[in-house]
Amino acid sequence: MNSKKTYLIDMDGVLVQGQNPIPGAAEFIERLIVGEHKYLVLTNNSRYTPTDLQHRLQSAGINIGIQQIFSSAMATAAFVQSQKPHGSAYVLGDIGLYQALTDIGYTLTDYKPDYVILGETESYPYDKIIRATQLIWAGTPFIATNPDPSGPTEIGLTPACGAVAALIEKATGFAPYFVGKPNPLMMRAALRYLGEHSENTFMVGDRMDTDIKMGLESGLETILVLTGVTRPDMITNFPYRPNRVFNSVAEIEP
Repeated sequence: MNSKKTYLIDMDGVLVQGQNPIPGAAEFIERLIVGEHKYLVLTNNSRYTPTDLQHRLQSAGINIGIQQIFSSAMATAAFVQSQKPHGSAYVLGDIGLYQALTDIGYTLTDYKPDYVILGETESYPYDKIIRATQLIWAGTPFIATNPDPSGPTEIGLTPACGAVAALIEKATGFAPYFVGKPNPLMMRAALRYLGEHSENTFMVGDRMDTDIKMGLESGLETILVLTGVTRPDMITNFPYRPNRVFNSVAEIEP
């Protein structure tokens, strides 16, 4: 590997499992810092603010600065701002998505919003799902932060944004526009954020259907780690392959 490669690194299932660190993750990040590699933690989890995510990682013993965190909530906010500046949205999500949208001057409302935006949250109140379907039926464009149907936690896999998006799509007949991985839009936003180019960058992730697919479609070299969703026997189910496979980030030597 090029000694000065840039790394885009997924968080859940790669650096942490829920609140617990992946063994060797802190040392991997330290190797990047010592080697003066550019890197960014690129997460589809829109539930938390960058400050929350930094605290979560630091509590797990992983030393990452707030400027090294880029979430699907941030990418979603940048996208809607580019499409309709200072608009409005009806949001099903959590504080990370709320903050990202209010930071760009968006109004959060259920009265004639410009968008319905679905993100990650611990629970999805059924009355809010009903209101979202009503707005989508009425013609409000539907956006979701990420398509992940499930995500790894300390208690195992749990349903995620993509599963709820499928429910709403089934009810309304309208599919959301997913901003997060594997949409190359998020990758390009992250590379612009770092001032880097795809040919000099690795994508490190645990999901074939998001991390590896997005890396492939964006022209990056890809590294799959086996500490999250993807098991070794699942790799051959996909028509594409990662450039490298490691048991965990502990084995990656930048």
